[in-house]
Amino acid sequence: QVQLVESGGGSVQAGGSLRLSCAAYGYTYSSYCMGWFRQAPGKEREGVATIDIVGKTTYAGSVKGRFTISRDNAKNTLYLQMNSLKPEDTAMYYCARDWYGGGYSYNWDYWGQGTQVTVSS
Repeated sequence: QVQLVESGGGSVQAGGSLRLSCAAYGYTYSSYCMGWFRQAPGKEREGVATIDIVGKTTYAGSVKGRFTISRDNAKNTLYLQMNSLKPEDTAMYYCARDWYGGGYSYNWDYWGQGTQVTVSS
């Protein structure tokens, strides 16, 4: 069955970097758009970045220029490189699959379990 497994979270000081990974199982990974999302305590979940099947990316304004989403279709893995981290980036980070194979529907049907990122000042 479809499964998404995140890793790479941790605790860093402001200005530091982390790289999140999301391993995908149980489907043709290269045929689906993917996204990273985050949710901080007491806040709604927000989109961070998305990537389509040809590698075109979009970013939330708050992370543009600091975060980079990428995908390795040979490894069935999604990445989020996070640089210049700020305390406001502290959240649980999730990867998700867009249900519509081949393009975006912006309906995300499968989610990972999340990986915690904590940035201290």
